[in-house]
Amino acid sequence: MKQAGAQDLDLSSFDEIIDVRSPSEFAEDHLPGACNLPVLDDDERAKVGTIYKQVSVLEARKVGAALVSRNIAHHLSTHLADRPGGYKPLIYCWRGGQRSRSFAMVMEQIGWPVCLLEGGYKAFRNQVLEDLRELPLGFEYRVLAGLTGTGKTEILQILAERGEQVLDLEGLANHQGSLLGEPVGGQNLSQKCFDTRLWSALNAMSPERPVWTEAESAKIGQVYCPKALIDMLRGSLRIEVEVPIEDRVRFLNARYQHWHQDADQLLAKLKWLKTRHGSQEIAAWAELAQARDWDGFVQRVLEVHYDPSYRSALDNATGPGRSIQTDDLLGEGCQRAADTLLAMRFEQGSR
Repeated sequence: MKQAGAQDLDLSSFDEIIDVRSPSEFAEDHLPGACNLPVLDDDERAKVGTIYKQVSVLEARKVGAALVSRNIAHHLSTHLADRPGGYKPLIYCWRGGQRSRSFAMVMEQIGWPVCLLEGGYKAFRNQVLEDLRELPLGFEYRVLAGLTGTGKTEILQILAERGEQVLDLEGLANHQGSLLGEPVGGQNLSQKCFDTRLWSALNAMSPERPVWTEAESAKIGQVYCPKALIDMLRGSLRIEVEVPIEDRVRFLNARYQHWHQDADQLLAKLKWLKTRHGSQEIAAWAELAQARDWDGFVQRVLEVHYDPSYRSALDNATGPGRSIQTDDLLGEGCQRAADTLLAMRFEQGSR
């Protein structure tokens, strides 16, 4: 039975990557592109563990073997039923132990050239952490900065559509990245999942071309960026996107529709700023929100909280700076900004 090490693992050389761990383990993180074919689901795994501790090792192994055999048979007759003779999967579990080996032995007997991930997910996780200490250092970054509501994420999306290398950290983190932002789909990612997404994204990029990204703090939502990446971003070329405040207000009101649906929930999220801005200011926000004066509400929160916070954070940036101006973000403003950025890049050249 062949094994592949986590170091220099070429995932593209396999027809399919199969994670045989339980669904909860898979949900926390998994190899990029993997599918989940558990040999024990969460309840079954807990059941076997209880028998192991309370009855005997032998009884746990008998019960576990019966469950594993049944589940493997199910996967063979469903998900794997149409796989051809030359089908080449990579299989892994937590440490490359009994769960993945049990599945691989059956597949090997069928005649498929199966490969096991040596050391399982744990070895892959260790490799990701090791790589993220050095991998971010190999790129030249172009960092979009600017006050809240200047359309930086939308500009990056346009650059990506035009074939540029874009590292969307907020997208990788599944988060809109601000106090008023919400996790996409209401779900926060685990730190492990974010690390894997970032590792996969960087591995897909060429160090011979610049990488466009957005200025971020070390923490995005509930996850943290690797120190190596943050240090690189703070020392890279920083391009400030400048937009008139009235355009920023219109843009934010169009983008964050959840503001308009539940003013009380919105204000509940902002109450923790009472110690910073005082109860009188929070009351002014509440009055504007309850009156559904969303333009007034957004502009005041920008001027009182977001803009001063952003300006105080500028001290962390050490790289050279440029600026561009645009407006009408709900119209052609983001397209014009992308045009300007591309022209600026070509003037400076790239690696």
